[in-house]
Amino acid sequence: MKEKKLIVIAGPTASGKTALGIALAGRVNGEIVSADSMQIYRGMDVGTAKATAEEQAAVRHHMLDLIEPGENYSVSRYVEDADRVCEELFRRGKQPVVVGGTGLYIDALLAGRRFAGKQNESAELREELGAEYDRVGGEKMLARLRAIDPERAEKLAPGDRRRIVRALEVYALTGRSISEHDEESRLAPPAYEAVYAVLNFSDRAKLYERIEARVDRMCRDGLFEETEALLRRGVPDESTCMQAIGYRQAAMALRGEIRREEAVSLIKQATRRYAKRQLTWFRRRADALWLEADRMTTEEMANRVLEAFGREEII
Repeated sequence: MKEKKLIVIAGPTASGKTALGIALAGRVNGEIVSADSMQIYRGMDVGTAKATAEEQAAVRHHMLDLIEPGENYSVSRYVEDADRVCEELFRRGKQPVVVGGTGLYIDALLAGRRFAGKQNESAELREELGAEYDRVGGEKMLARLRAIDPERAEKLAPGDRRRIVRALEVYALTGRSISEHDEESRLAPPAYEAVYAVLNFSDRAKLYERIEARVDRMCRDGLFEETEALLRRGVPDESTCMQAIGYRQAAMALRGEIRREEAVSLIKQATRRYAKRQLTWFRRRADALWLEADRMTTEEMANRVLEAFGREEII
């Protein structure tokens, strides 16, 4: 076993990742490193199911509340920030326990993908390319990308403004396509070894019941009020955070476009679909340790993870 080995707890939304992560951290002298693309935003607590104050008091959490709503945050920036946290934890003799449902973030951290880091970013160039996209349209910009990176262009639709602009930005700054960078990263040795545990439900209906119960709880706990506060602050509708499941539908209701009851129904539907996409992503991991969360207790799952990790606990 390598000295620097991560414990990863992944899985669909509402599957119990936080509870398992906290249980494990308590047994391995660990701290939580969040891998959730929405929990990085300050003031977005209810709708992202962020760890509560009590949970954060029980075990220290990292990679939460990093930026203001409306700011941009990339996968490469996540890798840079989370890698720094993990290295600091190892230096302090702590075990990083990576917990989250954003598979892209987790896989990028393990792979050590830094090809699109700050040295290959330019806000000015991105703004210029974005303005050009708005002026000439997605079809022409996608055609431009196709000429330099047909592999990436094949995966994108003309309306995918952010990814088209980013791909063109990387090529302009490095002279190499994102597909080339991806291949280079794929062939490179991973930055970390890991026990990669995925929570699953043998009975999908039980997961959906948990999702619906969570959405109802979020609404009781103030999802609509939290969304209203973001709108009052002037967070743009087109920003990534306001397109997140829950906030987008709540904002529609607050603007009077749909009834609140309809918004809640749409949130549940969108969350169920998101959970299916998450499970599809995690199934690509041949090394994943699958845990049947509807058939095992948290303690039983923790024991399985620690067995795979190679020890019962770390003192």
